[in-house]
Amino acid sequence: MPRQLFVTTALPYANGNFHIGHIMEYIQADIWVRFQRMQGHAVNFCGADDTHGAPIMIAAEKAGKTPQQFVADIAAGRKQYLDGFHITFDNWSSTDSPENHELAQSIYRALRDNPDGSLIETRTIEQFFDPEKNMFLPDRYIKGECPKCHAQDQYGDNCEVCGAVYAPTDLIKPFSALSGATPVLKNSEHFFFKLSDPRCVAFLQQWTQDGKLQPEVANKVKEWFSVRTNPDGSTSEGLGDWDISRDAPYFGIEIPDAPGKYFYVWLDAPIGYLASLKDLLNKRGQSFEAYMANPALEQYHFIGKDIVTFHTLFWPATLKFSGRKTPTNVFVHGFLTVNNGEKMSKSRGTGLDPLKYLQLGMNAEWLRYYLAAKLSNRNEDIDFNADDFMARVNSDLIGKFVNIASRAAGFLTKRFDGKLTSEFGALGAELLADIRSEADAIADLYEAREFGKVTREVMLLADRVNAYVDQNKPWDLAKDAANNEALHQVCSVLVNTFAVLTRYLAPVLPSLAQAVQGFVGQRMDDWEVDADVQAIQPYQHLMQRVTPEQLDALFEPKEPSAPASPAHAAPKKIAKSAPATVPADPNAPGGEALAPTITIDDFAKIDLRIAKIVACAAVEGSTKLLRLTLDVGEKNAQGQPTTRNVFSGIASMYQPEQLVGQLTVLVANLAPRKMKFGMSEGMVLAASHADEGAQPGIHILTPWPGATPGMRIH
Repeated sequence: MPRQLFVTTALPYANGNFHIGHIMEYIQADIWVRFQRMQGHAVNFCGADDTHGAPIMIAAEKAGKTPQQFVADIAAGRKQYLDGFHITFDNWSSTDSPENHELAQSIYRALRDNPDGSLIETRTIEQFFDPEKNMFLPDRYIKGECPKCHAQDQYGDNCEVCGAVYAPTDLIKPFSALSGATPVLKNSEHFFFKLSDPRCVAFLQQWTQDGKLQPEVANKVKEWFSVRTNPDGSTSEGLGDWDISRDAPYFGIEIPDAPGKYFYVWLDAPIGYLASLKDLLNKRGQSFEAYMANPALEQYHFIGKDIVTFHTLFWPATLKFSGRKTPTNVFVHGFLTVNNGEKMSKSRGTGLDPLKYLQLGMNAEWLRYYLAAKLSNRNEDIDFNADDFMARVNSDLIGKFVNIASRAAGFLTKRFDGKLTSEFGALGAELLADIRSEADAIADLYEAREFGKVTREVMLLADRVNAYVDQNKPWDLAKDAANNEALHQVCSVLVNTFAVLTRYLAPVLPSLAQAVQGFVGQRMDDWEVDADVQAIQPYQHLMQRVTPEQLDALFEPKEPSAPASPAHAAPKKIAKSAPATVPADPNAPGGEALAPTITIDDFAKIDLRIAKIVACAAVEGSTKLLRLTLDVGEKNAQGQPTTRNVFSGIASMYQPEQLVGQLTVLVANLAPRKMKFGMSEGMVLAASHADEGAQPGIHILTPWPGATPGMRIH
């Protein structure tokens, strides 16, 4: 019987364009959805923009727009990405839609008015307030040290290193990400979802451990149900209650009967899945309530591993205790890294820009195939490696697979008017039967989201077809008309095997499958592999090879407006980073000419201070950066010593333990810079030669003994 499936991907936050991580997730889900449709199942594939929260409000204010207009402008740019990579959402909506406002408030009322006892509770809490911005700080605008694993520069609601969820007040050494000020505590009434209620705990313990989740995800989630001892000797309790409210000013959905209070964005964002579906069904004239009431309906979410907690604890509990269907499964994937295993980062020039990829004219299906070849049903990180990309596309996708058609089509068109025979010969018939017999096994791999295994199995089958080509040598058969029958058989086998392999890869390569459909005269949108191809149209080239020049252009960094500083990024070659006023010069000191003359007043604007490196650590996800914790002699409003966090691109020269306890020089009045790994609050001084080849290395500056933290350099 056809299955009824409702499929979503994580909602992208509407404060910027899609990045490659979004595209990877959407391609993964799109492949699975296309396969399900080829099986005859009914799928509704829905997405939406996550539009609420203080970051949108603040970004809109800076842009001189209303939040609604800001979000609309971002949403207007989505289509070129989705169409460009052949991603076929049935509907794309917004969490600020009327459907989401109605559903969020309805679900909240159901939790509040639960017949077995309300799961909503109000409490007066102490909340961080930015005295400079005169507003309560959203969790994501409070940063500090994780109270669980002590990772630096973590957000106020959860740690991106260990995954812990906590209250902002639990952070160690908190600071405002808006102003850098130390926040103060003020009282505010907040609304809580009582996840600690025994009903919630019992349900979630069962729901997360009954096989719905990948084993590694289930094991991770299991940790949050029990008291455990942290590395520092402290203990962490089980499930805590979830703060679901925020104070005005806030861009979001108002809490019913609570003026000036809004739902926390993570309360209404997942409800946006349902709202997008409701919007879709309304457009079709279908009943949302009847659709969701279908006991056979399956509901699946594709997400990244950084938002597991929200989707495996908060979301199923919200659905369960508001009387709604809980997810059938949550599919978690890892991060995408690039070339050397580094996480994507625009600031460090290690990103793969999906729009640039398309603008360079690179085939979207190269990327779809490459990502599919890397993806499994586990939540492991995968790496985009340029050399590997070229090999898989040129050698496997084109050399092994696409070329099968080109090796047979010309002979069939010229010798046999494009018509195929169904007499394949013993070896040909056996080969075709064997390839068709793999349909169920490959379908099972698709169902399990083992796309990497799919591509490997298909390429092994392509190897068998190519061995058959080499064994029968159609180019030799064509030299003598007496071999016409054998030539006809061989080429007919090749086109038929190519049609079957195309069907196996159609969820990954939908555009190519569409082209092959016209070539062989068979529909490629189902899983029917047994029908023979009767005739072909003249062969048209199906796919070009990727070139080194295209990959070079894809990863060519943008010209920076100023030279990269060692505090914020790894040193770059002078040709890419030196400003025009300081050209490279092998005869000049340090390999570059002196900068233009400045006055003493210019120099006085730079506040250089002695800083002591009290801690130093490697940065997870980077091979170039070290995280320095600096004592600059500063104190907070309560007179307690504070430290600064600075990233420095000196990992190639120093081990962290070499630097702890050393003095250095800090540019103390440099504006803080938001980086992928956290906030960098200044810049340590270091020296390097402009020509790294002539004199490699970067050397941190150290003052003479007797200097103490906080001293100003004049």
